[in-house]
Amino acid sequence: MIEQTQGAQPATRARTVLIRRHSVITRLTHWLNVLCLAVLLASGLQIFNAYPRLHWGQYGADADPAILEISARGDPGAPRGVVTVAGASVDTTGVLGLSKADGEWTPRAFPAWLTLPSYQDLAAGRRWHFFFAWAFVINGLIYLGYGLLSGHLRRDLAPAAEELAPRHLWREIVDHARLRFPSGDDARRYNALQKLAYVAVLAGLLPLMALTGLTMSPGVDAAFPILLDIFGGRQSARTIHFVTASLLVAFVLVHVAMVVLSGPWNNMRSMITGRYAIRRKGPDA
Repeated sequence: MIEQTQGAQPATRARTVLIRRHSVITRLTHWLNVLCLAVLLASGLQIFNAYPRLHWGQYGADADPAILEISARGDPGAPRGVVTVAGASVDTTGVLGLSKADGEWTPRAFPAWLTLPSYQDLAAGRRWHFFFAWAFVINGLIYLGYGLLSGHLRRDLAPAAEELAPRHLWREIVDHARLRFPSGDDARRYNALQKLAYVAVLAGLLPLMALTGLTMSPGVDAAFPILLDIFGGRQSARTIHFVTASLLVAFVLVHVAMVVLSGPWNNMRSMITGRYAIRRKGPDA
């Protein structure tokens, strides 16, 4: 028999507790976003392949200088893929500019396995892109509406003043760099870096990507010519659209990496069932 002396603390042990982390609406809109973004990326690269150059302002003819260009160059017998940015060129043969399709070298900006459809078809790429762009916008509005009405945006995504303190942010950056992730009750909520990243995407990248996409439509420009003034022309809007899409892809890659490094099964379960496991200390039974 073990006696507990006066003033001694009861023994504690860590136990696994399942908490509710994501609502049904959050989970559904998340997976619809995954589908929409995958199709938008693949079809957007198909559209880019039809004119693999980016310009600024009123430029845009083939002879005009490009900010970025992906092309195939060299002799017909020995071509090579090249990416040119601000006049500096990099050989990208096999991936960008020149890649294999059906066993043959084919000059195209992005390879067949990255585009939708895989063969060159601008009209089909546009149809896929426009349909899923509207699906993405509607899905996003549903998420925002739910987030505002339920308080999810204010409660879970808006960073508190103390979280924005330079010392706090620096500590979180160091912890992330060392792959130290929150545990216990701290894992119940997003940290400051996550909140800032999600707010930047929701309030910055996505609206900018949607508006620049609309600016590239002649019909929309006819109804709202101010868009051309805001973005400095259709070619400038196209360049901004490409940059924001690239930043969104970078965000997704970092997001997936963090999911894998911080516990893929636990994170996936929380986004499928809504339940997330944490380790919490409590008295022994």
